[in-house]
Amino acid sequence: MREPEKPRQLPLDLGHTPGYSRDDLVVSQANAQAVSLVDRWPEWPSPVVVLAGPAGSGKSHLAAIWRDASHALVLKAADIEKHVAEIDGTRPVVIDDADDRFLDENGLFHLINQVRATGTQLLLTSRRFPAAWGVTLPDLASRLKAAATIEIDEPDDLLLAGVITKLFADRQIEVDQNVVQFLVRRIERSLSTAIRVVDRLDRAALEQKTRITRALAAEAVNALDQGQAEFEI
Repeated sequence: MREPEKPRQLPLDLGHTPGYSRDDLVVSQANAQAVSLVDRWPEWPSPVVVLAGPAGSGKSHLAAIWRDASHALVLKAADIEKHVAEIDGTRPVVIDDADDRFLDENGLFHLINQVRATGTQLLLTSRRFPAAWGVTLPDLASRLKAAATIEIDEPDDLLLAGVITKLFADRQIEVDQNVVQFLVRRIERSLSTAIRVVDRLDRAALEQKTRITRALAAEAVNALDQGQAEFEI
């Protein structure tokens, strides 16, 4: 006769969120140029700057650092025009995901003109270079060509390892470097995937009351590869 399974202890959701401060930023060759640009504000090569890079490359983190440093006004790509009047030269502006398919082209054109006229700055983030946004307004396309575009590469090994180590440290978890290096070799090269796999490992270790090992990491990565919502240990 089978013994009844012991009830599994479910970990509490403590609401861990990634930090977006300058101290939380891991710098490597992949993002060094973009970090340098944000750090040397307001001495920028152009009043309009575009940070372009793949999903999970840290664009939003850099935008958040700059927003806090510059006290920038945050606008949404699809809702720009009605806020243009608020730009009086005292506050820069930041728009995350500017290549949104619902981009307010007229609004962005007028915003760029306003920013240039008032001597302030505009930071745009996107997954693609402006030429690939599919902009149909010729005057806006011309303005975007004059912007300074900084590319952020996919995370390299140094950046990904640093981020994974930092994510574990934020949760007060000590993990051997061989586990970190295993994850670097196996997961998709994006910061968002690193956050997901660290969260899964944290939950699994709490549930099983065990330390995070390479075997546990392998099961977490396999679960991600298979697209599972949760994985069993």
